[in-house]
Order: sequence, then structure tokens, then C-alpha cells
Amino acid sequence: MDIKDTVEQAILEAARGAMKDGVFPEGELPKVALEVPPQKEFGDFATNFAMQSARVFHRSPKQIAEELVKRMAGDWLERAEIAGPGFINFHLRSHVVYDAFGRILEAGDAYGQLAPKGNQPIQVEYVSANPTGPLHVGHGRGAAAGSAIVNLLRAAGYAVESEYYINDAGNQMENLARSVNARYLELLGQNVEFPEDGYHGADIRETAERIIKRDGDQYLSMNEEERLELFKDLAYREKLAALKEDLEDFQVTFDKWFSERTLHPDAVREAVEALEKNGTIYEKDGALWLKSTEYGDDKDRVVIRDNGVPTYLAADIAYHRNKFERGFGTLINLWGADHHGYVCRVKASMKALGYDPDHLKILLLQMVSLYRGGELVKMSKRTGESVTLRELMEEVGTDAARYFFLMRSLDSQLDFDLDLAKKKSNENPVYYIQYAHARIMSIFRQAKETGLALGKEPKLSLLTDETETELIRKIEEYEEEVDKAAAEYAPQRIARYAYDLAALFHSFYNKCRIMGVDAELAEARLALVTVTAHVIRHALGILGVSAPERM
Repeated sequence: MDIKDTVEQAILEAARGAMKDGVFPEGELPKVALEVPPQKEFGDFATNFAMQSARVFHRSPKQIAEELVKRMAGDWLERAEIAGPGFINFHLRSHVVYDAFGRILEAGDAYGQLAPKGNQPIQVEYVSANPTGPLHVGHGRGAAAGSAIVNLLRAAGYAVESEYYINDAGNQMENLARSVNARYLELLGQNVEFPEDGYHGADIRETAERIIKRDGDQYLSMNEEERLELFKDLAYREKLAALKEDLEDFQVTFDKWFSERTLHPDAVREAVEALEKNGTIYEKDGALWLKSTEYGDDKDRVVIRDNGVPTYLAADIAYHRNKFERGFGTLINLWGADHHGYVCRVKASMKALGYDPDHLKILLLQMVSLYRGGELVKMSKRTGESVTLRELMEEVGTDAARYFFLMRSLDSQLDFDLDLAKKKSNENPVYYIQYAHARIMSIFRQAKETGLALGKEPKLSLLTDETETELIRKIEEYEEEVDKAAAEYAPQRIARYAYDLAALFHSFYNKCRIMGVDAELAEARLALVTVTAHVIRHALGILGVSAPERM
């Protein structure tokens, strides 16, 4: 049992004791919520339990707090104080802090990796951009967020599988083929009208140029239908390979790449038949409609058009049915905010199939705005179109791009300052964190040169400076922070934690020497920086950001 569990149990035991003695009436106790106060003078932990239990005990929060404090005791407690309308602040004995830190030191690299939850596997599906062109910065935010959520869930002990859904069926692939074909013919001097729904990106022209460079004009004599099929396959494989390369360079990999083509026609037909069997499909004007209004949608939706062609919704229904059939207990999808209206109909379809729609979590990512020199950047310098993820990585680096994408909650709009992301100074938050790690690596090199080494039982009680104790307490919060961030799908909490930990380390570094002090104190401080380095690395690892040894 860790110290937080000890404090929570002490509060509950005091409340139960007061009920047993007849001081409070019997009732169901609320859950104990402990927080770390923002200022050290308010103690190590604080709780609003007295206020939460006022409606149970029919007493004022202050009266409840006074009774609870009277019943508090233990070798862990220095004192408990009542603040404001009924908060209780707990001040721990110093040995408790050092004992907990000693256990963290002993855990070594295992610290931050929580025990397995024993959950049904969670599937996280993210990015899933059409393989018709390069990834842009909006995809980059989804890629950073999705991969960080996967890392975070795994650190918190959940069984997780990541997946990319390849939209390789439907009109977008036909439009890709027609677009490449038009550029191919155009480059060979043919007068051709560009498709109305075609893709105008510079990458399409580059694909056509590569085909001509490799194969010349040999496809001009080919039947257009055959040429379109050939170009569709060539372009698809090229775009998907480029997409995978961009993601890998962005520290994003997937356990599974799922092709939409595999759903057609059988899985789509089976999903629609299952809905028909449940009575949630009806025919109207020659089309098949889902009764999605019965499940909270604002109107019913077409799943099979009057020409017999499935809609995108039909494929999505089949895909999510496939996910549940594979045994995942929870499905997490990261979608762009422009898909907001699509959430209800997919959840409705899952409920209609008999699945719990609450087991489908859809996280919506808000827009990213790039700024350079205080001005909004709308277009790529190279192509005059959307800025690509590749261009962003080339300008600011993968580490800065990932950290800046993860600094804010997914549901808030992100203003990305390109100039700040490139700065090699403490103004840049990712540089500030990485510099803390590099500083510690420098300390290790100096320690090795002077013969200073970490023994089995460093005298941690010598770490009495305020910068030392604050750093220790922050480190002791880390596993709980991982658990909370995972439960909330909130990697921004880890980004914030890493920054705060780095700030505390820099304060410690500027005040407390390690070399040239008493040997026992030097060893204790070496233990402190050893654990600090590990936690920084672990947190940055969750974020997919490197921890350099030199800067």
C-alpha cells in the first residue's frame, strides 16, 4: 500500500469510527479524493471529503472535518489541519517521503510501468487518412495523439492494439486513378480535361512524372479502362508507401493495417443483413435505410443506395462490427472535428447491432493553425497548398512537432508557433525538458570521472533542501499521473508533467551541487538525479519524444 492509499484508508476509518460511535448517522460514504496542494505550506495532501459527506452525515463540513482530524493517527502523520469551509490538509512525516522514494529508486526502470489491468484488449484506430496524397499537419496532430495514447495506455497496464484503416475502396481511389491519368496524358502533350473531383496536389503530377520517367509513353496505346486500373494500383502503392514512411519518421507505427477492400462485398452484406434481421433497416425509394433516429440520430441514414452501391456508412458499420467481433472490449477512434456529425450515426449502428455504444469512444481532434513570425501560415511554400507533415518535420524536427501537438488537449484548437518550436532555448518547452535530461547525463559523466557511484542504500534523508524535497514529491506523483492520464486519454497531462518535472530539476541543479560536497550527500543527490532522468525518459517515451544525452 502506498502513502496515498494509507491516507485514504485513514480518512475512511475515521468516518466509519464516528458512525460506529454514534457521532455521525450511518450512511454510504463518498469516495475519498486526495489532491496535492499547489503550495507546500498547505501540506502534502488535501481532501474535500468533509464537504462531500455533509449530505450523508447532516453536519456542516467544518464539524465533520474536526471530528475526522480528532480520529487521525499513525506514524505517517505529522499533523492534519482544517482549512477554509472544511478542507483537510495532511502534513506527512519526513520518513514517509524518503521511504516511498527509496522504493522508487529500488524499482529502477520499472517505475512508471503500472501493473497489468487484465482488461479486454483496447483498439486505438487513428490517422486513417485516404492513401491519395501526403499527410498534412492536421493528420500530424492525430498521429502524435493516437500514438501517445497507445503508449500511455500500455504504460498504465492496459492491453492495447493500434490500427490504421486504409480507405482503399470507393470513389477516392477512382478519383486518384483519373487524376494520375489526366496528368500523365497532359505531360505527354495530350489535350485532356482534368476530372472535376480529381486531386490537384503537386504529388499527383510527380507520380505521373515518375511513371513517364520509368515507362515512357507505352501506356498511351492501352485501353483507358485498363490504364486507369494500372494507374490506380501504381498510385495507391506509391501513396501508401510514402504515407508509411512519413509516419515511421514521425515515430508512429501500427500493429495492424486494415484494408477497406477486405470488407467488400461479404462483410458489408453480412452487416446489413444483421441489421435487417434486427428490424433496424427499411427500404425507401429503392434504397436501404438505417433507423438511426431510434438511437439518437437526427435523421435516418442510407446504407445501400438505390443503385445497390454501399455508402461510406455501410462500410464503417461493417468495419466496427468486425472490430467487436475480433474481441476488443473498447474501441477508440481519433477523428477530425469535421466528423462530429458522423459520431451519432456510427454509435447508433453499433447499438442497433446489439453492441454497447459506450464501448466506442470517439475523440475529436480540433484544428491546427501554424504561425510564423506572428502570421498565420495557410499554404506550403513548395506547393502552395496545405502544409504537409513532412515539411513540418523538416522545419522544426520530429521531437518539437510531436511535443507541440501534444501540449494541448485534443478537443482544443492548437496554435502552433513554428518560430518557438525551432528555438534552442528554455523558451521552447521541449528543448527545456530535453536539456534537463542532457544535464543529468553530463552529471553522470562527471561522476564517473571522479569515481562517484550510487551505492545500494544511499542516505536519502540527507535530501532536505526545499528543491530536493519538491523534486522527490513530484517524482512520487508520476505513476498516479500516468494512471489518470490514461483513464482520460489525455497525453497533454504527461506533456505538462514532464515540463514541471524539468523545471523542478533545473531549480535543484542551480542550487544544489553534487560534486565537491560530503560523500554521503553526493551519493544521495546522485540517487535523486538518477530517478529524475528515468522519469523524464519515461514521460518523453510516452510522448514519442527522444531524450538526448548531449545538447
